[in-house]
Amino acid sequence: MSTPIERGARGPGVEDIQKRLLRLGYDLGPSGVDGVFLGATLEAVLSFQRTRALAEDGVVGAETWSALVDATFVLGDRLLYLRFPHFHGADVATLQGALNALGFACGDPDGIFGAFTERAAREFQLNTGYPADGIVGTDTVRAVMRLRHVWEDKDPTAPVALAVAPARAADVLSRTRIRVHCLDPRGKAVAARFANLATATEPTSRVDVCDDVDSEAVDVLLHLGTCADPEVEFAGVPLVRVGLAAQDAVEARLMTALAAAEGCREALVDLGDVAEDEQAMQRLAVRLLDAVCLALTPGAPTMVL
Repeated sequence: MSTPIERGARGPGVEDIQKRLLRLGYDLGPSGVDGVFLGATLEAVLSFQRTRALAEDGVVGAETWSALVDATFVLGDRLLYLRFPHFHGADVATLQGALNALGFACGDPDGIFGAFTERAAREFQLNTGYPADGIVGTDTVRAVMRLRHVWEDKDPTAPVALAVAPARAADVLSRTRIRVHCLDPRGKAVAARFANLATATEPTSRVDVCDDVDSEAVDVLLHLGTCADPEVEFAGVPLVRVGLAAQDAVEARLMTALAAAEGCREALVDLGDVAEDEQAMQRLAVRLLDAVCLALTPGAPTMVL
């Protein structure tokens, strides 16, 4: 905004300010959006400046206008990507909080689309089967919003663990056909434990462990092991990286990949450098089974902080 808007001003510029204030929940009185900068509109601007630690002068200059614009961006309003100067605004903060809760850590949601946020966006895209270009456009926003029931109203500052109640897990396993495709011996070791856990949870569970994928229809298909070139060998299949660095986010990432899919829920679980000892294999199998059950459980999942 090149020309500051002050008390007594009238016109479309004032209407734009009033619409943004209304979107932020400020009360403009009975006159509402009338294009007149007086009374309740002036008080709302002063209140907005106070909450944003801006100069409380009641004038919408460049700084206040920029803050108003930032505060009223909604995720999906614009294309987000890494650039300089960085994109900043409420839409970026929403994206950051969602990515954190879904298991893709990008630090405190400061509303600035920097390198950490771009990296988290790439990992999310890879995890949900989209081109990992770090550009948050229509498809990526749609994938994030499909998982809104998972991240909305949750702590946006850090990844969370997920859990599903045993009774719900048993219900899912009794009605779901799951196939685990083993890519290597480590994948087979985890898959065997996965199948044993499923049977222990629900004796009628239907989990097949195989070395090759046939054309028989299943509800969930997991490719489990280590893949040298996943984006070529499993193009378009959501990729869930486990490994030592990402173990704390296994449940969230696999749940995200499966919940974002339509039809057969398919994902490649790349074990990376995960430890091969008995305890690590068993712990990973528990987390994978819990994530599958959570992704297929109707309603919002239980969040365990």
